Amino acid sequence: MAKPLIGVYPGTFDPITNGHLDIITRATRVVDRLIVAVAKNDGKGPLFTTDERLEMVRAELAQIQANGVAIEARPFSSLLMHFAQEVHATVIVRGLRAVSDFEYEFQMAGMNTRLDPKVETVFLMASERQQFISSRFVKEIGWLGGDISSFVSPRVAAKLKERFARDKTS
Repeated sequence: MAKPLIGVYPGTFDPITNGHLDIITRATRVVDRLIVAVAKNDGKGPLFTTDERLEMVRAELAQIQANGVAIEARPFSSLLMHFAQEVHATVIVRGLRAVSDFEYEFQMAGMNTRLDPKVETVFLMASERQQFISSRFVKEIGWLGGDISSFVSPRVAAKLKERFARDKTS
């Protein structure tokens, strides 16, 4: 019996968007088990804490039809390749929205291969409807009172609204 193919989809997920969910759903067609790795990444100055982001990711994962694939969300603060080794992953899943993403992701994949040549990076192109969604833009549009309902789930939109209201009053 072949070993299950374990994939890791890393990101900050601040917040998780419909674009992320698209990549997660499509990754379930490629791997037997998927770990959505929520990076601590305080250097990026996330809007939500790691625990809050993990909670949002887990709530969204509960809604996904996973094609029989086990999906879980876990936090990580180590080097991605160390995390991949820890969870016995052999695939890193990365989403590409536009050509501009490719250069950075290509360099990162090369570095990761140097760190562990047994782990492959698989790039999934964002679906046409999701190509221009980024967490940064969602936060900016939401902060300025724009409609973010087509970019995130109702649960995530509510969390963003709540956070923006709290931040604007403090």
